Amino acid sequence: MRSRSSNSLLRRGVLLVDDDPHVTKSLALMLRSQPYRVLTASSGDEALVTLRSESIDILVTDERMPGMSGSTLLAEVRRVHPDVVSLMLSGEATLDAAIRAINEGEVYRFFKKPIQPVDFIAGIESAMLVHDMIREIRRLRAANESKDRLLRDLEARHPGITTLNVGDDGVMILDVPEASL
Repeated sequence: MRSRSSNSLLRRGVLLVDDDPHVTKSLALMLRSQPYRVLTASSGDEALVTLRSESIDILVTDERMPGMSGSTLLAEVRRVHPDVVSLMLSGEATLDAAIRAINEGEVYRFFKKPIQPVDFIAGIESAMLVHDMIREIRRLRAANESKDRLLRDLEARHPGITTLNVGDDGVMILDVPEASL
């Protein structure tokens, strides 16, 4: 694993996985002017080790690698690191490879080698936006679940307190005991 940034806390993590070091070096060079902390791995197993120890937002992997295929890696990443957005880059861009990547790893984008720098950078930027949306959705869901728990607890302590009665004319009906008036 190699890192291009000494200030890793401020930069978003991109992990490039390919068994050909020339490919990972080329991809890393495409991202050199971008605000990302770029890490590389030469195999699926090495990528999984990196994912356990580093904060990774985006994973870009080749499909055909010795040992673990890119699709298998993506499926494992999806299971263990669901916030990571995955992209696949393959020289063997067959329909079967694309289907495996989508079905097994929920790949966000599928690129064919060779890729133009502008297309690669745009794909990473787009994936970062998706990553941010996924995190925000999870944050909002957690906040909503917390509020739902509070309402359920309130209703359990004070039955009917969360019920709103509306008349046929659409006006709220308040059930206030006359002694309170």
